[in-house]
Amino acid sequence: MRLVSYSPNDARDARDPNEAGEPARYLGAQLGDRVADLATLAAAAGTELPGDLLALVQAGQPALDAARALLTAAEATGLPPAAVHALDAVKLWAPLRPGKVVGVGLNYVEHVAESSRTLDTDRELPDRPVLFSKPATAITGPGQPILHNADLTEQLDWECELAVVIGRKAFRVAEQDAWQHVFGYSIINDISARDQRRSGQWFFSKGQDSYAPFGPAVLTADEIADPHDLELGLKVNGETKQHSNTRHMLFRIPRLIADISCGMTLEPGDVIATGSPSGVGAGLVPPQFLQPGDLVEATIQHIGTLANPVLDAR
Repeated sequence: MRLVSYSPNDARDARDPNEAGEPARYLGAQLGDRVADLATLAAAAGTELPGDLLALVQAGQPALDAARALLTAAEATGLPPAAVHALDAVKLWAPLRPGKVVGVGLNYVEHVAESSRTLDTDRELPDRPVLFSKPATAITGPGQPILHNADLTEQLDWECELAVVIGRKAFRVAEQDAWQHVFGYSIINDISARDQRRSGQWFFSKGQDSYAPFGPAVLTADEIADPHDLELGLKVNGETKQHSNTRHMLFRIPRLIADISCGMTLEPGDVIATGSPSGVGAGLVPPQFLQPGDLVEATIQHIGTLANPVLDAR
């Protein structure tokens, strides 16, 4: 299933707004150019489902199986009109707000090389995953702005990455068991203020608000035959900056889950950003960085395109 968090564009269709005054967000399954509201399908069948994607992930495999069965049955008999919205009649949000985002640095060989030239990182390939974190407040959704504050950075950079959404609690998980803990996949754009590293630490550089565009959907794990064979790339204003394939990851998903969980509990809804291929702005000659007015589009095969404008936030 392709699961999304959405709000209807028509205010008459929107239910209670949230505490920030934004329209309420609902759990949907994207079916081509339509979105099916899963709570409405459940109500029509006389049952209930969790009301948002994070709650669905946390409810475990039985809830996911129930959602899939409801959707399959409804498609077979005809989706109730009240449960269906045209994709262009809804706003998509970040699919969920993770408890934590664990970033992986230097996970593509060519990116290791370009980083050593331009970001003062080691030239040698790491022998263990290089990890950092992003706070949940960095998460933003499709179409929402990446904030460019020129008082804080002149080197705002991009990184297209495959996002792994954790589906089951993972602590001290062996590599051979790691796949059991994957709920699905999405896209994350690991935005970085390259000139905000502090004594070599990346947290503020990568953790500012809007520095983790995420979405536009979560594709459940059964929909991806091999997550290590996906084309991925990124464009700025229509010009290709990154293009690679996840087969070039240095540390693959089972190794990442095993390594992270050896000392840190991964919880349902947590996200692992699996690293960026080469082609980041800092690695170009001359370097190129994002400016207000730019449009950034990160694309991963089968998952889709995550597009975000860059906004002057001073």
